[in-house]
Parts: sequence; structure tokens; C-alpha cells
Amino acid sequence: MLHSIILPIAIGFALFLSGMKLMELALHRLAGTQLNRILQRFTATPIHGLAAGAISTAFLQSSTAVTVISIGLVNAGLLTFPRTLGIILGTNIGTCLTTELLGLSLERLTMPLLILSVSAWLLTALLGELQLIPALRTGGWLNTIRSASVATLGFGILLAGMAMMQSVGPDIKQSAMFDWFMSKTADSLWWGLAAGAVLTAAVHSSTAVIAIIMGFAAIGAMPLEVGIAVVLGANIGTCVTALLASIGGSRAGQFVALAHITLNVGGALLFMPFVGLLAGLSAWLTAAPAAQIAHAQTLFNIFSSLLALPLCYLPALRRMSRQD
Repeated sequence: MLHSIILPIAIGFALFLSGMKLMELALHRLAGTQLNRILQRFTATPIHGLAAGAISTAFLQSSTAVTVISIGLVNAGLLTFPRTLGIILGTNIGTCLTTELLGLSLERLTMPLLILSVSAWLLTALLGELQLIPALRTGGWLNTIRSASVATLGFGILLAGMAMMQSVGPDIKQSAMFDWFMSKTADSLWWGLAAGAVLTAAVHSSTAVIAIIMGFAAIGAMPLEVGIAVVLGANIGTCVTALLASIGGSRAGQFVALAHITLNVGGALLFMPFVGLLAGLSAWLTAAPAAQIAHAQTLFNIFSSLLALPLCYLPALRRMSRQD
């Protein structure tokens, strides 16, 4: 079990998270200097905040980063609490881009992406640090290419980690613990919700948990409804980071974390009775099991965010902002 399951999962998980962090850092370098200004300028209304949050999260590939930045802006008095509600809803939508890309089964592109990214980075080193062409050293596009190559490298490492984690699926399927879990979910899908929440809270990455579930679905080890229940639980577990970021902050910053928890937990509980409907819609969109999990997450986040959007316009929230 150690060599067939635990080590491959640990190494694959480390690669997956390293790739995600590398992507996040590189993309943040590309747009991070403008992100604070964008969030302050384009969040005048909740629907504008939703669009800004979705685009920022899709670009940075990290809903946690955007949420934490929003909490920081609120603590600094640069954003009001109501203006962040749309951002939170938008991050839930923007984070779906990664899982949708993973649902395309791009593992075969891992090596080409790694070779391309390393080659591009070496090219920028030759043109920049070695000053083979000194006039190009001052060009801003050189740093852009370098950051893009690092982001591409991160995505390639992410795919490699995902492939390694998914490779142990057949061995996990035969384990006693997995049989116990599946027997519990056969009685109640709430076990899947609980598992998704606990795992995501422990590893601080809903995308990693969802990627593993997509691998189980791809080999037929997990029914679609159970996978969707785990995805809903992952949306609850991802609130832990925002909660930790709000500790010691202003009252308004703590309200942002509380709103994030309320919206995610409320959305998951609201849609649990409709797991079968989500499964039917995602199965109608595609026949690929892994892509069905990704589509179910996207549908859930879009529906729940749009349902919660009108609540952001409640006058009570604006009075709360003036009190802070």
C-alpha cells in the first residue's frame, strides 16, 4: 500500500500543488500590480464585482488569492464590505476554469508544455541576462514572455501531478477503506459532502481534491452523483483559508470571510437535494466522466452565484458598511 498508493499520491499531490503555486505566482507577476486597482475600480456594484472576481480568479487560477486580497483591501479601508460580496461570488465562477481544463484530459500535453516553457525561459535568459542583444533587455515584453513561460511550466507540472495521482485509482478502488466509503455514500450522499469538506480544509486546495475525484470518475471507480457531492463539499472546505486570513483583521474584513462561508455553505446545502439534476445536466453536456465532474462544478457555481447575487443589493448590507 505504501508504494502502490501512498507514495504516488503524496508525490503527485506535491507536484500538483507546486504547479498550481508556480502558475499563481507567475500570473500574479503578470497582473498582480494591477489587481488591487482593478478590484477597487470595477466593483462599484455587486454585478461588476462578480465580473471582476470571475475574471481575476480565472486569470490568477486562485480563488483563495483573490479572496484574501479582497479581505486585505477591506481591512485597509480601500474596499467596503458590500463591494466584496460580488467579488466572492465571482471567484466561485472563475475557479472553474482550472477544472474545466483538467476535464479535457490534457495529460498527453505534459511533456510538450514542459519543453516549450523551459525553452522559452532559456530564450529570455539569453536575450536578457546574458545581454546578447542589449537593446532587448529594456523591453517589457521580455518579462511578459518569461512570466508566461513559468506559468506554462507550472501547468505542465500540474498535469504531471494529476496524472500520477490518478494512476493509483485502480489500487484505491480495491482498498477496504474505499469500499467502506462507497458503502456509506450508497446510503447517503452526505458522506460525500463531508469527505469533500474535510479533505479540502486539510489540504487547502479544492482543485486538487476535485482533480482526484475526476480521476476516480474517469476509471469508473466513483458514481457521478457521489463525485458531485464531494465537489459540493470541497466548496465548503475551501472557506477555511479565508477564515484564517480574517483573524485579527477589521470587523468588515471578518464580515467578508463570514459572507464567503455563508454563501459557499448555503449554496452547497441548497443544491445537495438536486445532485441528481446536476448529474443529468452534466451528463447531457458530455459523455466523458471526468468532464462531467468539471461541468457539474461549473453549473453549481454559476447557478448558486446568480441565485445569491440579488442578496448583495439588500439595503441592510449597505447600512452595515456605513456603520463600519
